[in-house]
Amino acid sequence: MYGFLSCVISEVFVSSKNTQILLTLALMMVRPKKRLGQHFLTDPGIAEQIAAALPANEGDTVIEIGPGTGMLTGELLKKAYHLLPVEIDPESVKYLLNKWPELEQKLIEGDFLALELRKLSNGPFHVIGNFPYNISSQIFFRILQFRDQVESVVCMLQKEVAQRLSQSPGSKEYGILSVLLQAWFDVEYLFSVKPGSFFPPPAVHSGVIRLKRNKTMALDCDENLFIQVVKGTFNQRRKMIRNSIRSVLLNLEGDFDLLEKRPEQLGVEDFVRLTQWVSGQAASRPTSHFKD
Repeated sequence: MYGFLSCVISEVFVSSKNTQILLTLALMMVRPKKRLGQHFLTDPGIAEQIAAALPANEGDTVIEIGPGTGMLTGELLKKAYHLLPVEIDPESVKYLLNKWPELEQKLIEGDFLALELRKLSNGPFHVIGNFPYNISSQIFFRILQFRDQVESVVCMLQKEVAQRLSQSPGSKEYGILSVLLQAWFDVEYLFSVKPGSFFPPPAVHSGVIRLKRNKTMALDCDENLFIQVVKGTFNQRRKMIRNSIRSVLLNLEGDFDLLEKRPEQLGVEDFVRLTQWVSGQAASRPTSHFKD
């Protein structure tokens, strides 16, 4: 049955522009799985917009996360990128390879979060995809681990999360990932997508954002401590930093101008200064040390 449907899809794909027929046949072969957070994009216009937003050139390595039924994949294949789709769902993998045999040596069956990305590319690469809502934050933390190689990211995720990542200091939505991503990337909210553009429709609206690597090669502080400070203060975001920083630094003493603020009031440079101060406090007094 699967082989028959694959042949039908190939014929329709070659001889017709009826997207609805293609979608119907695809969804007969690839069932959306709740455990994987799958909501397949069904609007070719949205796929075209997402693909067009990626600032990559011909021949660049592009990693697509979760291609599903390939609505975005088809647009990316038109761009002559070195495309590496990463898909965890065996049904999707089988479907994609039947539709595009040229992906045989490029499509990676596996979990993006578990991949050693430097084995896929020892140089710079771009990331694109319709991120599963339930693991979008984990994907961004993974991207941050490889920030020296990631040139840009264009992705669709839950609208509220997408807006949060692009917020500036002072907003209630501004949070941990807002700071960490903006430390190394310029983050831009591009456009919103209605639930009706997916099957099955999600319960929320979606948003598309673009991240472009900025010129910061290294922060002027201990970067691991910087991440610890950002997480520690935002995990107690209702407290003044004087109190929340105790989650990072024991035996807090002394004054510093940022201690009377709340974390959402601090920009990246403020957090760099705060990290420098925390590091200096720990170094100057043997009794002061970082919490594990």
